[in-house]
Amino acid sequence: MTSFVGRGGELAQLAQLFRRARLVTLVGPGGVGKTRLALRAAAQAAPTLADGIRLAELSGLRGPERLPEVVADALELPDRRGPSGFEAVVNHVAERELLLVLDTCEHMVDACALLVGVLLAQAPGLRILTTSRQPLGIPAEHVVPVRPLGLAEGETSEALQLFEQRAASAVPSLSFTAEERRLAATLCRRLDGIPLAIELAAVRLRALPIGVLAARLTESFTVLNAGRSPALPRHQNIAATIGWSHQLCSPDERLLWARLSVFGGDFDLPAVDAVCTDAQLPAGSVVDSLVGLVDKSVLLRQGDRYRFLDVIRDFGGRRLDETGETAALRRRLIAYFHARLRDFEERFFTSEQVSLHKALLAEHRNLTAALEYADTDGTLLPLAAAMWPYRLCAGHPAEARYWMDRALDQQPEVSEDRVKALVWATTFAVIQGDAQAAHRLAAVLQEQAAQLDDPRLQGLALMCHGMARAIAGEHQEAVAQLRLSLDRLRKYGTDLDVALANLRLGIVHTLHDRPEAAIGTFEAVLSLNGEDSAESYVQGHAHGFLAVAHLRAGRPAAAEQAARRALALHDRRADVLGVALSLDFLVWAATDLGCHQRAALLLGGADALFQLLGRGRALDNARLLRVHERALSELDRAMGGQLLHQVRRTGASLPHEQIVDFALSDETAPPAQEEAPAPGGLTRREREVAALVAEGMTNREIAERLVISKRTADTHVEHILAKLGVSSRAQIAPLVPTTDLTRGQEEEH
Repeated sequence: MTSFVGRGGELAQLAQLFRRARLVTLVGPGGVGKTRLALRAAAQAAPTLADGIRLAELSGLRGPERLPEVVADALELPDRRGPSGFEAVVNHVAERELLLVLDTCEHMVDACALLVGVLLAQAPGLRILTTSRQPLGIPAEHVVPVRPLGLAEGETSEALQLFEQRAASAVPSLSFTAEERRLAATLCRRLDGIPLAIELAAVRLRALPIGVLAARLTESFTVLNAGRSPALPRHQNIAATIGWSHQLCSPDERLLWARLSVFGGDFDLPAVDAVCTDAQLPAGSVVDSLVGLVDKSVLLRQGDRYRFLDVIRDFGGRRLDETGETAALRRRLIAYFHARLRDFEERFFTSEQVSLHKALLAEHRNLTAALEYADTDGTLLPLAAAMWPYRLCAGHPAEARYWMDRALDQQPEVSEDRVKALVWATTFAVIQGDAQAAHRLAAVLQEQAAQLDDPRLQGLALMCHGMARAIAGEHQEAVAQLRLSLDRLRKYGTDLDVALANLRLGIVHTLHDRPEAAIGTFEAVLSLNGEDSAESYVQGHAHGFLAVAHLRAGRPAAAEQAARRALALHDRRADVLGVALSLDFLVWAATDLGCHQRAALLLGGADALFQLLGRGRALDNARLLRVHERALSELDRAMGGQLLHQVRRTGASLPHEQIVDFALSDETAPPAQEEAPAPGGLTRREREVAALVAEGMTNREIAERLVISKRTADTHVEHILAKLGVSSRAQIAPLVPTTDLTRGQEEEH
C-alpha cells in the first residue's frame, strides 16, 4: 500500500464518531478515496476493539443474493451460501466487539441497508463503517461526506502533496522547478483534487514532461466534458483520466485491456494466454501488451498475478461491449476454468491435491464470475458438475448445492453431466446431514443413471443411495448398497471411486458398531495411495474414522495416532470441519488414555470451531454423540466441573495454530500463554507473517510459505498494520524488533 496523504480532519471526525456511533457511511464520488480513508480509520480504531476489524469488499458482487456470503467470508466463516450463511453471520457477530467495513455499497444500497439494520439490532458490540456513493438511508446512519483533496494554493495543498509523492514514486529522480510546481498545482485543480485521477496522471510523468501532461489532460477534458455524458462532472473527470490513459495505449494494449475486464478478480499470465489471445491478439504480443498496461498503471502487479482497479475494469468492460466480443470472451473464460477444474478432478486423488486446490482458491472470484456467466447463458451444468473437487476440499457444501441446484433446474434432460451433478449434489446433502434432500436426490440419480449405458455412473449412483440410506439410519440397507457399488466400481470405476466407496462403507461400519470391519475397510482405502501419501481429503477422513473405529475396539493409543494424522491432513487443506472432528476424536482418545487436562483443552478448541461452523457435534449422529457424552461425563468426574470449565475455556481462547500445534504434540498439560511482545502485542503467527513481510513477500507468497489461505494471510497483515498503527507494509520491519522477527522465523521451523 502506498503512503497515506492528508485527511487529518476526516480521520479526527471518524475517531470521534466511533466513540458514539455504530454506523458510519463515507459518501462521495468514485475515485475520491473513500476506501483508503475507511481502511486508515479502521486501522486506527482497531486497538480499541476486542475482536478487531474485518473488511468485506462488495465491488465484485453482481446482485444482492451473495451479500451474506461475502460478509461471512470476511468474517472467515467456512460455509457461507444460502439462508444459513446469513444466520451464521448474525450468530458470529452477536457477542463480539468488532468493526465491520463494507466497501462499495452503492450498487446494492437496499440490500446493504437491510443487512446492516439486522446486524446492528442483533449485535450490540458491532460497529459498521460503509463506503458508498449514496447513503444507506437508515435511522442509525451517520453520513460523512468524503470530498476531494484540498486545493489550497502553495505547498499546503493536499492534492499537490499527493501528486508530488506519486510522481516521485513513478520517477524517483524527479524534482520540480517553481514553474513546474505551478503547472502541477494547476493540473491538480483541473482534476478537482480527486485522488484516483491525480494518481493516474502522476505516473504519466514517466513518459511526458509536466507541461505536456497538463496540456494533453486539458485537451482531453475539453472533449469529454462537451455534454456527451450525463455523469456528474467529477465522474467525467475520472472517466476522462481513464479515457486519456486508454488513448496512450497501443491498439494491442487497448484490446487486451478490454478483454481482461472479463475476469472477476486478479489473474495470472497462463489465464491471460488462454482467455485473451487469438489471431487478432497473438500470444507473442500479449506479454508486451501486459507489461505496457502495468507500466501505464492500468494494471497492478502482485507477485505473479495482475489486477485492475474496479473503475478501470469497468471502463474496459464498456470497451469490450463496444467490440461485440463480450459473449465470446465469457465463453473463453468458462472454457478455461472448466478445463482447470477437469484437470483437478483427474489429479484429485494424488499428492498434488492440496497444491491444486490452493491454486484454485486464488481464482475464487474468477470461478464465481464463470459460474454467473454460464448461468446467464444457460450453460451452467457442465461447469457446476466439474466444481465438485474444489467444493469438496473447501468444505462448502451449501455453496456447492446452490450452484448444482440451479444447474439441475436449468437442464432437466438426462445427460452424463446431469448425472454427475446429481452424484455430487447428493454427496453434499449427505455432508450437510440433510436426509430428506439426500433421499430425494439419490432417487432421481438412480432413475437417470439407469437410462445411461455407463456402468461407472450406475456404480456411483448405488454409492449415493447407500449414503442416503446411512444418514436415514438404515444401516443394513446402506451396507448392502455400498457393497453393490464397490462391486461395480472395482470393475468400471477409478481408484478414487473405489476409495470413496470404501471410505463411506467404513464410516457406516464404524457408526454401526462393527469396528473390526471398519478398520479393515479403512486400511484398504489407505493402501491405495500409501498411508504417507500427501493426498489430503480421502486420507484425512479415512484416518479420522479409523481413529473412531480403534476407540470402539478399545485401542485409544492407536486412535490417537490416527486422529493426529487426520488433523494434520485436514489442517493442510484448511478444512474447518475436518479439523473440528479430528480434535473431538483426539478428545475421546485422550480421555480413554487418562490424559484429562489434554482432553479438556482440546475439547475447548473443538468447541470454538463447531461454534464457528454453526453445526452440531459428531455429525449429529446418535451413536457418535453417545461416545462424546461419555467422554464429557468422564472428564467431569475426573476433573470436577469448575476445573473442566476453566481448561475448556482456555482451549477455546487459543489461536487456531496453537491448538493444532498442541494437538499434534505429546504435551498433556495446557501450554503456557505466551506474553505478547511489544510493540502492538503481535502473536506468534503474526510475528512469522511480519518477518516474511519484512523480506518483501506478498500476501500470496506468505500464504504459500506458511501453508495457509491467502485470505488468512490478508487478515494477519491487516492485524499487524492495525496493532502497529501503520498504514504501509514498508513500515512494519522498522517497528518490529529484530528479535521478534527472528523468533517468528525460527518458530516456523
